[in-house]
Amino acid sequence: MTEQADVLVIGGGMAGAAVAAELAGGDRRIIVLERESQAGLHATGRSAAVFSETYGGRAVRALTRASRAFYLAPPTGFADHALVTPRGSMHIANADTLAALVRFAGLPDVAAVTRPLTAAETAALCPILRPEQALGGLLEPEARDIEVHGLHYAYLRKLRQCGGQLRLDAAVLSLSRATGVWRAETAAGTFEAPVIVNAAGAWAGEVAKLAGATSIEIEPRRRTAVLVDPPADVDVRGWPFVIDTAESFYFKPDAGKLLLSAADETLSPPCDAQAEEIDVAIAIDRVQTATTLDVRRVKHRWAGLRTFVRDRAPVIGFDPKADGFFWLAALGGYGIQTAPAVGRLAADLIKTGRMNARLEDAGLAMSDLSVARLALSEAQQTPPRGGAVVYTQSAQLCG
Repeated sequence: MTEQADVLVIGGGMAGAAVAAELAGGDRRIIVLERESQAGLHATGRSAAVFSETYGGRAVRALTRASRAFYLAPPTGFADHALVTPRGSMHIANADTLAALVRFAGLPDVAAVTRPLTAAETAALCPILRPEQALGGLLEPEARDIEVHGLHYAYLRKLRQCGGQLRLDAAVLSLSRATGVWRAETAAGTFEAPVIVNAAGAWAGEVAKLAGATSIEIEPRRRTAVLVDPPADVDVRGWPFVIDTAESFYFKPDAGKLLLSAADETLSPPCDAQAEEIDVAIAIDRVQTATTLDVRRVKHRWAGLRTFVRDRAPVIGFDPKADGFFWLAALGGYGIQTAPAVGRLAADLIKTGRMNARLEDAGLAMSDLSVARLALSEAQQTPPRGGAVVYTQSAQLCG
């Protein structure tokens, strides 16, 4: 039996859930196809989850600004609890990165939400920082922790309440299009719709290949995080999210512990990423070098995949080569903080073909996000001889 829909969303992580919830309702039938037995298993469930208007490139920062109102005052009945809680975010700089921090602080959109800190002020906000590693800082006081699971659940609940469906264990095996309709053969059956949304995260490149869509270079990259004990007899709950200006590490309080990361970006096939010992060791070493923290044991470790294209901005919009194929991909590590704006933007483009005014006011242009900006020439699509790695839709474990 073939199930019919108006839109098929491939991927049930945060981006897929957000656009599906925004599209659902009225007479539109929305079906989300999730390859795993649990939605949000990979990138969504493994995020550090900070809402920061200074984190990411220009397009990401614009999408984040446009998401602020939703996070602070979500629609009535959308969520059972607050989606964000106060945290604050602080960039720090040593002698090598102080000039870069000053340049970053001078960007108009960054300056609007931050204030410079002296070395003494920086140390007061996070006393374990070594003086030579925190010669100055930049504080974003309104940065917040995001309740990722609550947000994801709320989007999926809205989808169901509006008549949409989430199908688990539904890995897409093939895609074809005839007479204006896409046909998706999946592990859970056959589905058809005139529009497909590619929100497959690390698998977005493989989905695009199945559809014969425009070829762009999508790179899944592994990032590792660890949880460790904070200093003995120290209350870390009020500390900000601390990030090195060179983004060589960051750390933040998390449920009474400290979450550490080396901000690593290791190329990976699309898979169920696992933390590797070398990445755990590097994260601990970098944070211990910058602070007086003494890590005696790791309480928990994990890894997730963050997916990028060459300019590190998201890819959002209809494909110029494959009719009815909509990209919602390459959200990097910013898919959680931008989810409200990304979901609304994608839904608006699918329904009306236009960006809403709030995003334009935030300084975003569709040229920043279009597939066309990334289209590869035929020569670029030909892999080099000797050693090209082929990723398949069935990839489950990192090799």
